[in-house]
Amino acid sequence: MRSDSLAFRLAAGAALWSVVALVAGGLILSAIFRNSVERSFDARLDVLLDSLIATTEVDSAGQLVRIRDLSETRFDLAYSGWYWQVSPLAERPALRSRSLFDQSLDVATGRGAGRSDLGLKVFDVPGPEGQRLRVAERRVSLPDYDVRVSFAVAGDRSEIDREIQGFNTWLFVAMAAMGAGLVVALLIQVRFGLRPLEKVRLALAQIRSGRATRLEGRFPSEIEPLADELNRLLEGNREVLERARTHVGNLAHALKTPLSVLTNEARGHKDGFGDTVGRLAGQMREQIDHHLARARMAASANVLGVNTPVAPVLARIARALERIHADRGIAIAVDCPETAGFRGEAQDLEEVAGNLVDNACKWAAARVVLSVVPAPPRNGRAYFVLAVEDDGPGLPEAARKTVLKRGARLDESKPGSGLGLSIVTEIAELYGGELRLETSQLGGLRAELLLPAATE
Repeated sequence: MRSDSLAFRLAAGAALWSVVALVAGGLILSAIFRNSVERSFDARLDVLLDSLIATTEVDSAGQLVRIRDLSETRFDLAYSGWYWQVSPLAERPALRSRSLFDQSLDVATGRGAGRSDLGLKVFDVPGPEGQRLRVAERRVSLPDYDVRVSFAVAGDRSEIDREIQGFNTWLFVAMAAMGAGLVVALLIQVRFGLRPLEKVRLALAQIRSGRATRLEGRFPSEIEPLADELNRLLEGNREVLERARTHVGNLAHALKTPLSVLTNEARGHKDGFGDTVGRLAGQMREQIDHHLARARMAASANVLGVNTPVAPVLARIARALERIHADRGIAIAVDCPETAGFRGEAQDLEEVAGNLVDNACKWAAARVVLSVVPAPPRNGRAYFVLAVEDDGPGLPEAARKTVLKRGARLDESKPGSGLGLSIVTEIAELYGGELRLETSQLGGLRAELLLPAATE
């Protein structure tokens, strides 16, 4: 998934929002649970504090006494973390639980804490053995006692912390599992939501490979206008191509007729003027044919939806040229996959393949081999190599560039105009390919023609 893709942006945005929401939700739940645990703990302290007040009286000597012990046994264990203390707000003896042993609760530490409407104050203080205590304290006026008395009950805060820590651990695990599930759900949602775009891509690939001429099928309402516009664009492209072909044909007809008249008139003059006019008219006809053909190729080279099977074309060319060179016994072998396709016009493939095979037959001793193999992709497009080899004398490396020039001929004894290889080069370049000449394993020349392939 690329960082600049729609899938990454959608997934990253949703994942970021999910992380923020999960973290915020986790913090809120943790805070709510913490408050709930502290309120529950404070309620226990308040109940014990009420019991402590209820079981404390003033005896006949005016001293504070405890009429019975509290039900919590941890008040009797030294430094158990649970303590109570009854201390008059004057210089008088205080009562303490056995668990405090030789220590006392510093209720003055909670001086800054506020009191409830019932006079209850809850605060945290350090206790014996480095304990952190939570204290509930209330000041009460007892009958027959001339000073107010501070009643305090303390519990070990580690109980609260352990409970909160356990809850936070499970909360983290639950949030992590939920986050992982959300990420998986997001990826599935993004993949499912963007699937119509993949359908459009595959449909365009079918058009580019020549297996379809327009986008077919139903698309979501958001993508349907795009598909309609693409279909209109393809139809417009075909209309422009047809008009261009029509204009090319009209121009060819308009020029060839006057040239035919000039040629016929020149034949009637047996002097030098007639020869000159006839020669120039022939050159003009040749140039018109060449440039009109090139214009036709340029118009059709990039048209979408064109696919030509390669194997049938090569088979037809091989049969035709074997008959033409039957007197020399030239055998032409074709090795081409049935699935090979050319992304272009059939007549252009026939032109380039026919020129190469015909040239190989002229120089071959007895054998010509045609083969088609896949080539590395270029600019994201598939290509194949059409190789034509012969067992003739071959061609020196220094002369290979020369024969690709228009009209160049190294041996005047062989028939031809010297235009074949240059035409092949021009057609290949129009389709984004190229022609290379190398030495064949058969001993002669190997011509490798790179052409665009029609993909699946």
